Amino acid sequence: MKFSQKVYELCKKIPPGRISTYKILAEKLDSKAYRAIGQALNKNPEPEKTPCHRIVASTGHLCGFSSGIKNKAKLLISEGIKIKNNKIFNFKEVLYKF
Repeated sequence: MKFSQKVYELCKKIPPGRISTYKILAEKLDSKAYRAIGQALNKNPEPEKTPCHRIVASTGHLCGFSSGIKNKAKLLISEGIKIKNNKIFNFKEVLYKF
């Protein structure tokens, strides 16, 4: 299985209303290729099936979304995630670890 496919499969495991980070995904894949994860998510061929909007920076900040940060925030808010100043408000409570 390709690296990007492994990234997509992990993303699919994150339930609505939860988020994870590039770093957590990398650690789960036994890698430090955080940027490669971002690149894979940017090329997500099935955004309706792979919820890449649920991946944020380790600081809780929203970053890197192919259709823009505003759309990422909108999707997260629709799932009940609270955002303030482009950062997950209750980061530790909604953080998903594998």
